[in-house]
Amino acid sequence: MKKSIGAMILILAVASCGGGSGGGSSNAPRNLDNACSIVQEKPQYLRAFRAAERKWNVPVHVLMAVIYQESKFKSNARPPFRYSAGVIPVGRQSSALGYSQALDATWKEYQVATGSRSARRTNIKDAADFMGWYMNITRKRNGVSLNDARNQYFAYHDGHTGFSRGTYKNKAWLVRVAGEVESRANTYRSQLANCGSNWRA
Repeated sequence: MKKSIGAMILILAVASCGGGSGGGSSNAPRNLDNACSIVQEKPQYLRAFRAAERKWNVPVHVLMAVIYQESKFKSNARPPFRYSAGVIPVGRQSSALGYSQALDATWKEYQVATGSRSARRTNIKDAADFMGWYMNITRKRNGVSLNDARNQYFAYHDGHTGFSRGTYKNKAWLVRVAGEVESRANTYRSQLANCGSNWRA
């Protein structure tokens, strides 16, 4: 009996190390509500966003707003664990990982389609490039403007087929979240327009 209890405590301890609500590291920028602060603290982020914007024409503020929503800019963010009987971890809710929270299958599709076999979800440049690639597919398949953060997020969350079927319309929480993504994108856009030298980095 003691061995069983000890094993369960060990399992719970390991699970808690993975992070209960996101499992990300603490390498995110300090002030996530200010785009200028983000790019000043993490100039490599701005370089990654700019590169994705040049390649895919997705605005920097849209990329930043979606990354904020998906991972809060944590490089190794993961979904929380699922538990059996409320205490025994039985795996995470999905295979999502990294800044973009891309699923295993979608990431592999991206790697094959772009020839980016060595791309990693925990790398900001690769994550931004993935988002640019995915959002362009949304534009082509679903007719969603690359500037439309709200509808791009619907398609990002529910997939291209789900978006075309309107699955998001029956998810009040997702409609709310997509509205928050749109609001944050607009805020980031206004802030970036006044970043001065930081914005030109």
